[in-house]
Amino acid sequence: MAIIEVNHVTKEYRLGHMKSLKQSVLGAMDRLRGRPAPKQEPFKALDDVDFKVEEGEVLGIIGTNGAGKSTLLKLLARVSMPTKGDIKVRGSVAPLIEVGAGLHPELTGRENIFLNGSIMGLPRAVIKEKFDEIVEFAELEEFIDTPIKRYSSGMMIRLGFAIATSVDADILIIDEVLAVGDLAFQRKCFDRMENLIKGQGKTVLLVSHNIRQVERLCTRVILLDHGEILSDGNPKEVCNVFYERSNEKVREHTASSKIFKTRVISSNEINVKDVLLFQGEGTESTDRLKMHTMMRIGILFQAHVNVPKADIIVGFHTTDFVYIAAANTGVLPERPNITKGLNYVECKINDLQLMPGVYCVRVGFMDEHARPIWHGESLKTFTVDGGGINIGRLSKLGMVNLNVSWDFSQPMEAAAMHDSQNQSL
Repeated sequence: MAIIEVNHVTKEYRLGHMKSLKQSVLGAMDRLRGRPAPKQEPFKALDDVDFKVEEGEVLGIIGTNGAGKSTLLKLLARVSMPTKGDIKVRGSVAPLIEVGAGLHPELTGRENIFLNGSIMGLPRAVIKEKFDEIVEFAELEEFIDTPIKRYSSGMMIRLGFAIATSVDADILIIDEVLAVGDLAFQRKCFDRMENLIKGQGKTVLLVSHNIRQVERLCTRVILLDHGEILSDGNPKEVCNVFYERSNEKVREHTASSKIFKTRVISSNEINVKDVLLFQGEGTESTDRLKMHTMMRIGILFQAHVNVPKADIIVGFHTTDFVYIAAANTGVLPERPNITKGLNYVECKINDLQLMPGVYCVRVGFMDEHARPIWHGESLKTFTVDGGGINIGRLSKLGMVNLNVSWDFSQPMEAAAMHDSQNQSL
């Protein structure tokens, strides 16, 4: 039996400005005179959403701003009620929707731990038992008896997260709380969430704009769009749908606003006119390539000066600007000399080892003294397909599929190799 059931849920809000006293009186008079009052059209934050979550499942919920993610979590946490449909939740719930929202500024950290723990349903004896652990995790030993109105925002966030994750609930509802604090504390938060998910087998609903965290943590992902479920299934596949839709919006925005120029740094010595992608020995440019095939990247550029011994860099990054790999001519025994005029250079990747997904091309030019001349990111967006490879088996392996070979030895050969290695040591 599913631990969560969301049955054809719709949530509507009324749009419109607050009315002044004068507008309210005039509206009442119009109704008394039989005149119809102007209607405010309802806005559907969620529209007929229907899904189930099994016990121990880790469900990621992604989508653009305004897609309905936080609204859905608030319904599941009983902070709000659906307009239509019903929600069944079997088990206790710990909602981590707004970390630190319940902290009282006039109370000390110690007093807030007991207050918030009680609000979350923890008996006082349990709070006492967990107190030292909460303080240690929040790294607030020196400030625990200080009113939190004197805390920095980071200190308040650390305390709120430590309290919230101390609740021993069946279901965790998490909204963007893994992005709290500095980088070191974010890592602590991430490790704690992984322990709750993988070590304790909690059922988790996670909303995050960090799609890579969603891919790593979740066993299933739902993509919401304008209040409707657009895709539901394998994390890698659903996240790729999200990336492709986001990239399409970027392309449209680029075409209308010429955002391309904002991603370029140039000394005006070189101007890149176009970046072309080719599959194998093909002559037609494409934006879809197959993994473990040849890829050619052509760069058409105008040089306004001669650039001797140029260092040309060609690399890949994700749509959220995680650099993956790059190649450059600086490692060649003889660097190319760029001459003034129209030039074309091609970088050939003999074995494209990127995992299935959506990626971008970046290009850079430097002179012989490593002085930057031109640099651009997101110059071309392309999709890598798995070809005949089972993508489902690759979803947890990262961004690069290494081109390797395997050699399995028989037990006798393996034992002999082990003995010879020990003798050599």
